[in-house]
Order: sequence, then C-alpha cells, then structure tokens
Amino acid sequence: QVQVVESGGGLVQPGGSLRLSCAASGFTFNAATMSWHRQAPGKERELVARISRGGGTLNYADSVKGRFAISRDNVKNMVYLQMNNLRPEDTAVYYCKADFGYAYWGQGTQVTVSS
Repeated sequence: QVQVVESGGGLVQPGGSLRLSCAASGFTFNAATMSWHRQAPGKERELVARISRGGGTLNYADSVKGRFAISRDNVKNMVYLQMNNLRPEDTAVYYCKADFGYAYWGQGTQVTVSS
C-alpha cells in the first residue's frame, strides 16, 4: 500500500525556518519524482519544489527560489523541504507528492507564518 506522510509543519515567525519531511513507502522510491506543493486558503494548489528520481534535477517556484531547498534520501525513502526566511505569504497547507506514473498525495501539513 502506497503511503506518503508529511510532518514538520507548525507556527513560525516571519524570517524563521522550518524543515518539512515526507516519509514514503509502498513503492520503489527511487523510481518516483517527488515534489512539494502548497495550498493557501482560497487559492489553488501550486507547485513549490520538485526533485528528480536521482536528485540531480531540482525545480522551484519563483516565489521560493533562494529560500527553500528540496532534497531526498533514497536509502531512507524520505524527501525534505528546508524553508528559510519564511514570509506570511508562505502560509499554507504543504503537500508531498509521489509521481511514478501514478500520483499519490500525502494528507498535508499546516505551515503558518505569523508574528
């Protein structure tokens, strides 16, 4: 059974940092492109960052370039999103997605940036 489970969200002040984690199981992890997406209230879900199967290709939304970093560990079947210099507009539910021909989403983790 495929499982994608996010963790690490929370409340942080502007300028602060958070590290999100995504634990994956039930499929061949190194065969999947992994990505983080987010959805703010009243807005559509958007791509935040994507990492290729081997980790050699990274893509970021313009709004997070230079502040966020995606990485993966193909031994531990984990994906991470390091978020630095957080802004109030980064407030959203963050979702991890596994794509290997089929797409599987996690349940999401809330990130709130507020003073």
